[in-house]
Amino acid sequence: MYRTHNCGELRLTDAGKTVTLSGWIQRIRDLGGLLFIDLRDRYGVTQLFINPEQHNALYQQAKAYGREFVIQVIGKVSERSSRNPNMVTGDIEVIASDINLLNASITPPFTIEDDTDGGDDLRMQYRYLDIRRDPVRKNLLARHQVARAVREYMDGKGFVDVETPFLIKSTPEGARDFVVPSRLNEGQFYALPQSPQTFKQLLMVAGMDRYYQIVRCFRDEDLRADRQPEFTQIDCEMAFVDQEDVLNMFEGMVKHVFKSVRGINLSDFPRMSYADALKYYGNDKPDLRFGMQLIEITEIVKGRNFKVFDDAEYTAAIVAENCSEYTRKHLDELTEFVKRPQIGAGGLVYIRCATDGTYKSSVDKFYTQDDLKNIAAHCACKPGDLILILSGKQHKTRKAMSELRLEMGNRLGLRRKEDYKPLWVLDFPLLEWDEDDKRWNAMHHPFTSWKPEDESLMTDNPGAVRANAYDVVINGVELASGSIRIHNRAKQELMFRTIGLTDDEARYKFGFILNAFEYGAPPHGGIAFGFDRFCSIVTANLDYIRDFIAFPKNNAGRDVMLDAPSDIDLRLKNDLGLK
Repeated sequence: MYRTHNCGELRLTDAGKTVTLSGWIQRIRDLGGLLFIDLRDRYGVTQLFINPEQHNALYQQAKAYGREFVIQVIGKVSERSSRNPNMVTGDIEVIASDINLLNASITPPFTIEDDTDGGDDLRMQYRYLDIRRDPVRKNLLARHQVARAVREYMDGKGFVDVETPFLIKSTPEGARDFVVPSRLNEGQFYALPQSPQTFKQLLMVAGMDRYYQIVRCFRDEDLRADRQPEFTQIDCEMAFVDQEDVLNMFEGMVKHVFKSVRGINLSDFPRMSYADALKYYGNDKPDLRFGMQLIEITEIVKGRNFKVFDDAEYTAAIVAENCSEYTRKHLDELTEFVKRPQIGAGGLVYIRCATDGTYKSSVDKFYTQDDLKNIAAHCACKPGDLILILSGKQHKTRKAMSELRLEMGNRLGLRRKEDYKPLWVLDFPLLEWDEDDKRWNAMHHPFTSWKPEDESLMTDNPGAVRANAYDVVINGVELASGSIRIHNRAKQELMFRTIGLTDDEARYKFGFILNAFEYGAPPHGGIAFGFDRFCSIVTANLDYIRDFIAFPKNNAGRDVMLDAPSDIDLRLKNDLGLK
């Protein structure tokens, strides 16, 4: 028997017991003849004690050990003379009577501690060592807890877990596919699925009624902190439902996961239209943890010979409460922030609403005190507040103002990680215009249905058609996206024609689902959650989704541990018909 207990299990009530532990040496401390070893496994850390006066041979043996050696220890549990309140096992130690070396270790390339000295690339190269660190291990255990809570909820609601294929047909709409050459069909290729979208719809046609899957998906796209070339979705679909059914079902799932994993009771999710999200927050993923809504002042500021405002399509303001005393240095920092290339504003205008009732602005040359007072009144600005203003093209300015709002939220400490504010964003546009290709693209995907009341606009004004689509957003992060699907062949063909597919192209790429719709396809809809992102949100650790993936890729899409992607054997290339 390698162990009777794990390293996070023993308590003061176990004092006097003879136990066997196994694990890795985290550190050794030789304090003038008294030897202490911190022994670590997945469950925690237990302190071992060796007294050379009682066990000198054991003391000499253990002194030769190093960090990350794997050992088995037999000893008696004893109350510690100096307790450690920061350890769950801090009230006890194990007085060792025998130690067996199970395996030695060379010196690790970085310290296996919470605050390690290893950089990202080094830790990813030795990911199996990085996972020994408590923060990474806790993230992976949290991922397991989220998955368990999801399955518990879905199973309780009658959903069936069905696996769908990984080797499928390439249908290049949206992100690029990863492709796999076929040896048995030379010159032809499979694609790895970007999502199981068409399969889950076919399962609804097949009468499975309620489907879900925690499934791996693949997209060959440029990477960011919240993107990986392979990622996991909680993929879900329901038959005989409308939008309200889907919203209620999956709002319930999110609440269940938060309650099960974190003990947090989320309140009911508010709902907001896509148009209002852009109007008041500048983006379709509003962070509701704080106010500071965008206020349009386009017409109010025109006509004062300030060309920047007079020529602008759109001018908007936000009010930063109690910030009128911001220094010139602070305002210069904000100006440089909005002028960064990724934000792209030309400059920043401010109005100080002083506590004495006067106003000071960066455009005093053009605006009188009465003008500034009117702007402040329109913005509901109180004495002591600061108004920040951007102007330009509407779309670009809204985006820049959204980033400025979030930056101010960060600076003022208003975006607290532990404060959860979820919502549904509804009524997205069905289509978006691609200026390069001069055609419409599906904003969500081409299987999304449109609002019945917008039916006539599909031919007259496609850009005005609203989708039967919905997103879950929490704290400014998109957690899930879904829609009610098209389930009628004629409407699906209309959608394909609208996004520029010929009838032949539609049949070649999607003939299987068009044919299926002729065999009694039920009304259906669903949603897909980014599982890795869900884990990061639930644990309030939003920096990198890769922290919740056991073996992630780096920002160049490489697995630096395996050194992949890499070249393949020439013989295999020949078998696949590759040069």
